[in-house]
Amino acid sequence: MSDDSGISGHTRSVVVTTICSLAGIAAGVISAVYVGTDPVDAASTTVVLVMGAFVLAQYPLYKLIGVGDFGVKDNLYVAFLTFTLWFISYTVLATAGVELGV
Repeated sequence: MSDDSGISGHTRSVVVTTICSLAGIAAGVISAVYVGTDPVDAASTTVVLVMGAFVLAQYPLYKLIGVGDFGVKDNLYVAFLTFTLWFISYTVLATAGVELGV
């Protein structure tokens, strides 16, 4: 079964999950580069703003691809998956003491 865009439900799910995952990992790396990985840097609210920017930046991409008709459950899924992968990537980079500064 497909929606108005011609994309099947399974393909839509795979596309959304892939974009969320990549956005979360990219947000973690950008947080480490932009803010840093020291314990003092990790307490900054800027890392959360970077993650929030990556969540919001996904929606125009979804509309461009043709999977932009989201309900509340879909929006929560996008935010949760992006947050989870951002948290894991940034935590790994911060606890490993990786220096990614510019």
